[in-house]
Amino acid sequence: MKHENVQEYYGKVLQSSDDLQTNACCTPAEMPQYVKDVLSQLHDEVLIRYYGCGLIAPLGLKGARILDLGCGAGRDVYALSALVGEDGFVVGVDMTDEQLAVATSHQDYHAKQFGYAKPNTAFYKGFIETLGDLPLDLGSFDIIVSNCVVNLATDKKAVLKGAFDLLKPGGEMYFSDVYADRRVPRAMAEDEVLYGECLSGALYWGDFDRIARDVGFLDPRMVTTRPLTIENPVLEERVKPLSFQSTTYRLFKLDQLEPECEDYGQAVIYKGSIENAPHGFDLDDHHHCATGKVFPVCGNTWMMLHDTRFKDHFEFIGDFDTHYGVFEGCGASSPFAASDDEAPCC
Repeated sequence: MKHENVQEYYGKVLQSSDDLQTNACCTPAEMPQYVKDVLSQLHDEVLIRYYGCGLIAPLGLKGARILDLGCGAGRDVYALSALVGEDGFVVGVDMTDEQLAVATSHQDYHAKQFGYAKPNTAFYKGFIETLGDLPLDLGSFDIIVSNCVVNLATDKKAVLKGAFDLLKPGGEMYFSDVYADRRVPRAMAEDEVLYGECLSGALYWGDFDRIARDVGFLDPRMVTTRPLTIENPVLEERVKPLSFQSTTYRLFKLDQLEPECEDYGQAVIYKGSIENAPHGFDLDDHHHCATGKVFPVCGNTWMMLHDTRFKDHFEFIGDFDTHYGVFEGCGASSPFAASDDEAPCC
């Protein structure tokens, strides 16, 4: 599918989220109250031109420098600009003129809404497959986010590699996207409506895991996942027998992560000090660290907490001197696995 098809669909065909024909590019209603409070302050025009599939508001954002890939009309950029505070900065990249026109027209409005002396946002037109063409410094971002956009990219590996290069060491790509339970057939991939609806460009989740590791994100962690339903019976028939999940992953730029989650007898204690998470912290779908409780972790998880922006919020027990074998049940998992059937995790 060509860039021009996607630009046409998101710039001219879709005028609001009500024009979508499936629920693939829609955020579920459940979200934390602090996120709802931020969204309530955003300009209506920004909100109605939103086509995301998940929530991309990780914890611990104060002062962070964030890049949003495929920012559209800027909903997530502006929400994140509130969460990073006046000392943080959020950059949005998109290829669609109509969407960027909406986004850029409301920078001063949102700065005033959040009580900032000047906007802490910037927007660039460009393709997320060629991030190196933009005036962005390598290794300059703490966090890179994306919301239901990587599936629209013509070269998914190039997107992930570009993101990896722009992150600081210990930085994180935290993004929601649509995944398929098998590889999408060519005929379906060339269907412009299914592509625009975030379905036929979806990666097979196994290919995503391989590509992420290939570019340097060595231990992808699934945060949340939900099945997608297609209420339009005509489109539903066109995607059979495939099924799709909307899944949020976090990928860390840590070059010492191991292919498997290894056990070194380590543990962490969460201090309860991250904003909006006083009682516990969720690293991913199977690591819930209750405040004040000793929590055994594998070596990879230890590094994801110790060598990142989360370090000051944890106490760390142990080192890498003694190896006890594989830490069973830890690490990456399939968004299509039945959660009730999965083994207990660390």
